[in-house]
Amino acid sequence: MSILQKLEILGSSAKFDTCASTASNRTMQRSGGYIGAPLRSGICHSYTPDGRCVTLLKVLYTNKCVHDCKYCFNSAGHRERASFEPQELTRLFMNLYVRNYVEGLFLSSGVCRNAERTMEGMVETVRQLRMKENYEGYIHLKILPSSPYHLIKEGANYADRLSINCEAPNKSRLQDLSGTKDFKNDILTRMAWIKGLKKRKMVPSGHTTQFVVGSSDESDKELLKMSQWLYDKMLLNRAYYSAFSPVKGTPLEEREATPVIREHRLYQADWLLRIYDFKFSEIQLAFNDNDNIALAKDPKLLIAKADPDRFPLEVNEASYEDLLHIPGVGPTSARRIINLRKNKIRIETFNQLTNVGVVLKRARPYLMVARKRQTQLDNFISRKDIEAVQRVVHKRC
Repeated sequence: MSILQKLEILGSSAKFDTCASTASNRTMQRSGGYIGAPLRSGICHSYTPDGRCVTLLKVLYTNKCVHDCKYCFNSAGHRERASFEPQELTRLFMNLYVRNYVEGLFLSSGVCRNAERTMEGMVETVRQLRMKENYEGYIHLKILPSSPYHLIKEGANYADRLSINCEAPNKSRLQDLSGTKDFKNDILTRMAWIKGLKKRKMVPSGHTTQFVVGSSDESDKELLKMSQWLYDKMLLNRAYYSAFSPVKGTPLEEREATPVIREHRLYQADWLLRIYDFKFSEIQLAFNDNDNIALAKDPKLLIAKADPDRFPLEVNEASYEDLLHIPGVGPTSARRIINLRKNKIRIETFNQLTNVGVVLKRARPYLMVARKRQTQLDNFISRKDIEAVQRVVHKRC
């Protein structure tokens, strides 16, 4: 099997590891071949904190796997199997890098034979990139469940970011998905090791995890509660949520796909925990009777409606933390409001709020400006009632 054939197989297999969006497949055929054509597999895009787009080679070291995860693409028996050798993958990446196809590497893998053997090959790949090829760019290295400490530590010497997938929010949910993984020993113990390495300044971009949403009947409350625990106790940088999609040939091929909007709502709630510093008790206000976030509404709006005693807030007096609880106000607009206050500039009109980035359509019912509220009929009467009144008036006319 050629290296490009391996890339075709292992690049497409890597698409289920969430880190960014997958590249398009457009090609422009000319008499001399293809012009400006991205590779059909393995290329994805990620973004730096300053918003710059970075092109990554996202690929598996091998798609052979001893685990029996019921949802996993690699557990489907009819898949064509392939594996790289460290020198093959190193040479492939450097060829793509010098031709400006990619700027960084996202390396994940199945578990061939055992985690130690596979992890050795992955770590050797990134070692060769750093020490032999003198590559100084971005490397994201996936840690396999039950990997030994010495390999995780060595990988931390070369990688910018490490990650290990939880897949499910707790032990019982993971048991529903796999009979070969232990949630505490294989995953959480490795996270604790990465946390220790991070404290020693060995993982400059931190570590992440991923949950498969809807694969084990877990609730949003379970997922977000686990994410909050990981942020607090394991110093996790970010949790990713991947909506379950059935794969033909797996035990869960008949299960209904998880709506992508649920994934989106989880990211919104996670943003409130991670960026807005909401307490988990506040996030719970957005849950319905099934401990899930209503798909039709932004969780921040649901929380605001469930806590009417907090509002309305006077923008000239509210703290930064209180401002962040107003729908339509984000960290940037909240900081601008606080900076105006520090400069002795008082907000007197709603137009001033628009100028600092507040989304008035969302924020208006929850704030006051100079002790005044901008009210509308539909803040007090439901849209359904208004339409009923309009129909009666129309009849009489």
